[in-house]
Amino acid sequence: MLEHSHPDVQRSLRLGVAGPVGTGKSSLIALLCRELGTELSLGVITNDIYTDEDARFLRSAGVLAPERIRAVETGACPHTAIRDDVSQNLLAVEDLEQDFTPVDVVLVESGGDNLTATFSPALVDAQFFVLDVAGGGDVARKGGPGIAGADVLIVNKTDLAPYVGVDVEQMVRDASAAREGRTVIALSRTDPTSIARVRTWVLDTLAEFRSGALRPRDPGPMAPHAHADGTVHTHADDSVHPHGDAGRGHEH
Repeated sequence: MLEHSHPDVQRSLRLGVAGPVGTGKSSLIALLCRELGTELSLGVITNDIYTDEDARFLRSAGVLAPERIRAVETGACPHTAIRDDVSQNLLAVEDLEQDFTPVDVVLVESGGDNLTATFSPALVDAQFFVLDVAGGGDVARKGGPGIAGADVLIVNKTDLAPYVGVDVEQMVRDASAAREGRTVIALSRTDPTSIARVRTWVLDTLAEFRSGALRPRDPGPMAPHAHADGTVHTHADDSVHPHGDAGRGHEH
């Protein structure tokens, strides 16, 4: 039977945001909240190892009601909480959904990490990976699971390219090659056209999710995890499947 941890709660589209330290993950989330917050019900979960710095940044930016921004302090490598054992984040997402139902989209920000960072499909339905031009034009060519496996790659802060000697078009070509042509968006918060592309991607993904057509990309074995109702799933639980049709959870 298909069921949700909270049967009376509409399941949100859950979008992961990962990338190295300083690439602009929190700024991307703030931008999306400003662009979509008047037409969608949004929530944010941030991850830091020992602080709630990212959550405080977003609250101070005034992009959402403060209570819709929740912080998870992982106490360990960011990989652990978004891929290896996603329980902390999954509980935070489900509690937020229950508190503000219906929630259209929850954005889950990883702590700053390296090019291998990917989210478990037990946690998110689709994921951004964020690079920035200040990290160097060659970083996109390095590949790795984050760059190659994310649903959309953001090449961020393109307005800084003239100051750091980066050819944005070449960086995008390199990223597209590393991703075998899948979506790459060059983004600047001063460029309305690039902002519109990101906004459209989120809305299109939400429509796909609601239609039941969205299937998360699995970067590896399903993470062990627990739900807010106490249900626990492990690697050995063959009955666990990634998130499926809109408004549904795992298949049991």
